[in-house]
Amino acid sequence: MFLWDNFIYFGLGAIAFSIVSAFLSLFESRLTTRFSIRKQAVVFSLLSVAVLAAFIIGLWCELSRPPLRTMGETRLWYSFFALVAGLFTYIRWRYKWILSFSTVLSAVFILINIAKPEIHDQSLMPALQSPWFIPHVTVYMFSYSFLGCAFLLALVSLFRHDDKLLLPADTLVYIGMAFLTLGMLSGALWAKQAWGQYWNWDPKETWALITWLSYMLYIHLRIFSKTSQKLLCYLLIFCFLCLQMCWWGVNYLPSAQDSVHVYNR
Repeated sequence: MFLWDNFIYFGLGAIAFSIVSAFLSLFESRLTTRFSIRKQAVVFSLLSVAVLAAFIIGLWCELSRPPLRTMGETRLWYSFFALVAGLFTYIRWRYKWILSFSTVLSAVFILINIAKPEIHDQSLMPALQSPWFIPHVTVYMFSYSFLGCAFLLALVSLFRHDDKLLLPADTLVYIGMAFLTLGMLSGALWAKQAWGQYWNWDPKETWALITWLSYMLYIHLRIFSKTSQKLLCYLLIFCFLCLQMCWWGVNYLPSAQDSVHVYNR
């Protein structure tokens, strides 16, 4: 049941619940019912998260390994955490539109997985048979989702000319950066165990460092400088592009073809 062949049902189900949640959140002030529309939006958002969580757990059991090896499997986790980050932002700051944005963000990766699941065998190569494998990848996906929501807030801030939107973006960046740092540290320890060195200047590692330094620059400018809000928004967008390059864009670089981080051969 919990195989990629059946993902279409779980994926479309999660999208459907998420769309209902986004609709309710956008029009909560225009709808009347004895139940809180806001609470219903949260419930439907939780249902979308639960559907993807059920598939992840089921796929894990079916594969007899954590579904974290292929790009398709990491997209699955990102779709899941994007919904979690959107729900967190909605509950914390009550932005009605954030569930719509997180729905779109998650749906894009879900639909890509439906069209191109990138299925591989159940085995894990020796480098992945490490206790660092699960925490390293899940921490990164969690980080990416929160930084993705910060990216969405930066876009909306530019469009609406609303500087106040950077305040919650800051919190999301701090959370995302904390987990991004944990991901890099766990990756370094894993690299030491697998290849004998903490850092190899592999293309993936290099872009991870570029991404980390870019977000650190944003945090530094935000705290210690009177940089314009517009420039900060553009910087957040640039940081997110670096993150995308680190996650999947680096795979298209010629120098990455012999990378130790290519596991789906």
